[in-house]
Amino acid sequence: MNIYKQIEAEIQAANHIVITAHKSADGDSIGSSLGLLHFIEKLGKKAIVCHPDKAPDFLDWLDTSSIVLMDENPEEVATQLKKSDLIFCLDYNATYRVGPDMQVLLEEATAKKIMIDHHLSPEDFPTLTVSETTASSTCQLIVDLIEQSGHLDLLDEKIGTPLYLGILTDTGSFKFNSVKPRTHEVLAKLLAAGVEHHLIHEKLNDTNTESRLRLQGYAMSEKLEILYAQNVAIISLSKEELAQYNYKKGDTDSLANLLLSIKGMKAAIVFTERDGIMKISFRSKGTDNPVNVLAKEHFSGGGHANAAGGMSDLTVEETLDKLRGLIPLYF
Repeated sequence: MNIYKQIEAEIQAANHIVITAHKSADGDSIGSSLGLLHFIEKLGKKAIVCHPDKAPDFLDWLDTSSIVLMDENPEEVATQLKKSDLIFCLDYNATYRVGPDMQVLLEEATAKKIMIDHHLSPEDFPTLTVSETTASSTCQLIVDLIEQSGHLDLLDEKIGTPLYLGILTDTGSFKFNSVKPRTHEVLAKLLAAGVEHHLIHEKLNDTNTESRLRLQGYAMSEKLEILYAQNVAIISLSKEELAQYNYKKGDTDSLANLLLSIKGMKAAIVFTERDGIMKISFRSKGTDNPVNVLAKEHFSGGGHANAAGGMSDLTVEETLDKLRGLIPLYF
C-alpha cells in the first residue's frame, strides 16, 4: 500500500478530522487546506479547517467562511483539536510554524497526525509524513494524494481551483525553478477537471487598492537600497510608514519579487515592522544564491533555497546594519 492509500484509509477510519496549516496564511496553505477539505467531503467524510490566522485580503474571493481562526476563536480551535482523531498538518514541517498558542494545542492533541509538506528538514512529530522537497507546492502534493489514492475521478472545479491557486502562488506564476515537468502534468489535470485558470489569475492579480500601490511606489522610490557589490536589493518599512499608507496584510507580498526583476539582482530582502518585530522575506535566483541558510542562521527562520522567511527583534536600522554586514558573507 502506498502512503497515499494509507492516508485515504486514515480518512475513512477517522470520526473527527481537522486540517491545519502554518501561521501567516498564503496561497499554498489556504489552497491545500480547501482542496483537501473538498476532497474529503467527496469521499463522504466531514472535516473542519483550523488556521492560526486569516488569509491576506487578496485571497478574499475564495470561500474561506468554513475556516476557524485561532486568533479570532481560540476556544473553538481548542475544542476541535481536542475532539479530533486525525489532524492534517499542511504546508509546514515543524509545530512552531502554527504559532505558540496553537502549537501547544497541536502538541497536546492525541490524534494521529499526517504531514503533507514540501519544506526542508521536517520534524518527526507526525504519524505519517509526506515530505517531498522537490514538489512545487503542498497543493501539488494534494493532487498526488487524490490521484495516487485512486480517486482522480473525484477531482472537479471546486477541489481544483484552490489547488491551482496554491501552485500558482508558490511558484511565482510558474517562474521559480521548483517548477518541474510533474508540475505541468498536475496543472493539466486541474484544467481537465474544469478549473478556469484565467479567472484565478484575474482574481489574484487584479485586486490592487490605491493604498497598496502607493505603498509599493513609496517603497520603491524612497526605501530601495541596492548593494551593488553583491547585487542584493533591500527594502525596509517601519510601522509608521506602513500606517501612513493604511497597510493591510499582503500589501507588501509582491515587493521582493519586484526587486528580483531588477536586471542583475541575485537576491532581494524585504522586511516590515509588525507586531513588535521585523518580519523578513528573502528571495533569490539560481542554485548559487540560497537564502534559507542566511534566514536560518541569523534570523530564526528558514524555508526554500530561493524563498525563505525570518524575523528580527532589533530596530529597523539595527536590522539593516545586521543585513549589510552579513550579505557579503553569503553573496
